[in-house]
Amino acid sequence: MPHIMIAVSPYYDEVAEHLLTGAKAALDEARVTYEVFNVAGAFEIPTAIKLGSLREEQRSTDHRKFDGFIALGCIIRGETAHYDIVSNESARGLTQLSLDYDLLIGNAILTCDTHEQAVIRANPAQKNKGADAVAAVLSLLNLKRALYS
Repeated sequence: MPHIMIAVSPYYDEVAEHLLTGAKAALDEARVTYEVFNVAGAFEIPTAIKLGSLREEQRSTDHRKFDGFIALGCIIRGETAHYDIVSNESARGLTQLSLDYDLLIGNAILTCDTHEQAVIRANPAQKNKGADAVAAVLSLLNLKRALYS
């Protein structure tokens, strides 16, 4: 049974709660175990995932290694370049981790113009992007199993 790390930024708490609810429901439905870790913001999510990927190297018997990772967060456009920097760098960081370290990552760091857009995309009763991130990582896990088993 796969074990997944969820890194979530509760900066926009309503959006984060919706994303997390959708992701947890999808993981529970797939009977996949998971652990949730909060980080300050979307910019910190790639670092948190990198740290989670090192768990196996610590040789701890108390913790299972993670087979995949879910990134949950939200960046809402403001009046400065902050939106562009954080959205670009968080996406770049996740892509770099995936390609350089063979990490399987489902990305639901929402990049929206308004809070309303973010809520619609995060809400499990609407766009349910948290569940979409789970579907992405589970698809990659299945592909990895098919290629290397």
